[in-house]
Amino acid sequence: MSGLTPALIIPDWPAPASVRACVTTREGGVSLPPYESFNLGDHVGDDPLAVAENRRRLSDAFAIQPAWLKQVHGLVVADADPAVVAEADASWTDQPGIACTVMTADCLPALFCDRAGTRVAAAHAGWRGLAGGVLEATLDRLATPPEEVLVWLGPAIGPQAFEVGLEVRDAFTAVHPEAADAFVAGERPGKLMADIYKLACIRLAARGITAVYGGGFCTVSDPRFFSYRRTPRGGRFASLVWLQP
Repeated sequence: MSGLTPALIIPDWPAPASVRACVTTREGGVSLPPYESFNLGDHVGDDPLAVAENRRRLSDAFAIQPAWLKQVHGLVVADADPAVVAEADASWTDQPGIACTVMTADCLPALFCDRAGTRVAAAHAGWRGLAGGVLEATLDRLATPPEEVLVWLGPAIGPQAFEVGLEVRDAFTAVHPEAADAFVAGERPGKLMADIYKLACIRLAARGITAVYGGGFCTVSDPRFFSYRRTPRGGRFASLVWLQP
């Protein structure tokens, strides 16, 4: 099969030249509705042949080997390995040409690199993973001094769309009381609107990470992205970071 090149977003962050990253959108693939068109998730009911073709296009676009994960909203950080689909929610590598890859459709993708351009990582953070410490676990595996780490926060559900229960606020404020600032009252009784970007920044700052970029997206309102809240039966887009071969 051949055809369109995937429509991609290139992160705007001061990563060194040896570090490359991208985020896919819904455009440039072969999947049929409701997965149109560049669905990369092989667990959402799409035609496996279409997913395989979409993944091939992504690999060919940059001559990379994505390391796909079976994401479970946990805290495991795997060694990025294109030959193994690890059950994990983050991965890291210091090997060129292997792309740390996470798939999302409202959850927060976070990309990491060191200023020297020798190590990269990617994490998938829903609110449970974020509250549980998946970003911190990724930093532990990256094993880089905090002042040497750069982080880019990719497309996720925006604060105007992320309605949660009081238990979500409690999960964050139990560890970081200042996380209360990331929540405002919702329109429905007992509901709050949460800012997942602000929550991520609070968690990172507590580990000494201040070079944080990205944010400001909303997958629910931006039609470029798949969104589970907008369309529960749909695809997944990917965020990738790798070292240039």
